[in-house]
Amino acid sequence: MTDEVCDYRTMSDRGEWADVGERVRECRIAADMSQEQLAAVLNLDRTMIAKIERGIRRIDALELSRLSAALDVPLTYFLSPPPLVVSRRTEMVDDGVTEAARQSYSLEVALATWLSDIRQLIEIGTLCAPAIERYPDPIQDVSDARRAAWWVRARVGLNDEPIDSLMRVCERLGQLIAVVDVPGEGASLIEDDLAVAVVSKRGDPGRRRATAAHELGHLIIGDAYSTDMGVHASRDEREAIVDAFAVELLLPIRAIQAIDGVDAALRREDLVVLAARYRTSWSLTIRQAVEAGVVDKDTAREMRQRNPTRAELMEAVGWAPQPDLEHVRVPPSYAHAVVEAFKKALVTTSRAVELMRGQLVAADLPVRDEAELEP
Repeated sequence: MTDEVCDYRTMSDRGEWADVGERVRECRIAADMSQEQLAAVLNLDRTMIAKIERGIRRIDALELSRLSAALDVPLTYFLSPPPLVVSRRTEMVDDGVTEAARQSYSLEVALATWLSDIRQLIEIGTLCAPAIERYPDPIQDVSDARRAAWWVRARVGLNDEPIDSLMRVCERLGQLIAVVDVPGEGASLIEDDLAVAVVSKRGDPGRRRATAAHELGHLIIGDAYSTDMGVHASRDEREAIVDAFAVELLLPIRAIQAIDGVDAALRREDLVVLAARYRTSWSLTIRQAVEAGVVDKDTAREMRQRNPTRAELMEAVGWAPQPDLEHVRVPPSYAHAVVEAFKKALVTTSRAVELMRGQLVAADLPVRDEAELEP
């Protein structure tokens, strides 16, 4: 039965144990724990933790499991090879890590684990990686980014309509995205033929959708360090271009300009309907209304002080449910692959639940007919 990506018993090379030790060290620092505190939780001497982190003391299965629980990190993160592309660029060191760096590291752990889980399902034959698509023209400014967003909408047959499931759109373009319970916002990477991303569930729904759209932008129009945007562009300028793509993808200016009576200034009630239908944050909705020329900057400043209530937003769409990136945590094809792997006894019940990232519990899994599994 395939239950882990890598078996700790096969790790005989000191370099592999050193890699595990380095991950333990970084996870400990990200959890804001000293070696003494971690040792106390595990009922070990501090020197044992120091030796583990230096890679000179091997860890048995029970100890590794206890480390995973104490540091709140999936066990597979310690066992699977690290991705080739790392999004974080801040070194994790004791007594010198900011909260932003800790959040970034937590996202990296979630991203590496997500990539590892996807590769496991591909290797056991229940999942096929979606083909990656990219915008065919060069991207150099905000206008180009907006055109790239229109291109994506045309590719998925949406035109100017609201995006019902952003996760499906990302999957259609080749990016597998997961909603994870870690601090921060989101992260993404491309390794070989796989494009993956994670979005934190701790933000409000509008923020989650904006983050997912932003990570898709890195795939569609190029990584933040791509030369397509010009070698002289700063990181902030490049991120602003990707952000323009995300905003236009979620709420196209053309959709605002198509509203009846748009020649007159839009009222707050009109913007509430837009925010509810397109499931965008209030600040993003106002930003696009200003860009479309239907709300002036003074009015926009006043509107930003009056966030719509949940009742207002639900009333605007007839109290229809808004499930995107809330209860659904993984892409449809991935969820199907997990269930197939479980039905074929390629993963255990606990592993299937872990792979689904909170989208279901053990009782939700299908009943396996053990007789059909006999050779």
